[in-house]
Amino acid sequence: MDVDSAKTLGFALAVGLGVIGPGIGIGILVSKALEAIGRNPEASGTIQTTMFIGIAFTEALAIFALVVGFIIKFT
Repeated sequence: MDVDSAKTLGFALAVGLGVIGPGIGIGILVSKALEAIGRNPEASGTIQTTMFIGIAFTEALAIFALVVGFIIKFT
């Protein structure tokens, strides 16, 4: 295995494994937010705002994994 193949494999593993956690986390977050809205529709505005902030923070972890993957690939 040459260096370029190893870098490509490292990139794929870093990004692939790095987005599994945030993907699961966003799924759980949205699921619980919809459950909360179903139980208390009057609080939907507050719940949605908090949900979007949580999604942004969780998605930042996936972006970090992508950045680490690019560092592995191109250095």
